[in-house]
Amino acid sequence: MNVDKLIRMANQIGSFFEAMPDRPQALQDIALHIQRSWDPRMRAALLAELDSRPGTEGLTPIVGEAVRTHRKSLEGSP
Repeated sequence: MNVDKLIRMANQIGSFFEAMPDRPQALQDIALHIQRSWDPRMRAALLAELDSRPGTEGLTPIVGEAVRTHRKSLEGSP
């Protein structure tokens, strides 16, 4: 799986939700979109790559925060 493509896709999702005035809701919606729309293997590849990097390198700040905050929901099945 091309992890750079997954990071780019996650950042595109984040750019859509970034304009929301309610940041906690935006974070939840980013994670929910990834959790519902991505195959579990895609989510696992993204999380494994992020575990091998310092912080959430490569992700935009809002996506990095969404992944950190809602990681448990991203690890499970949809």
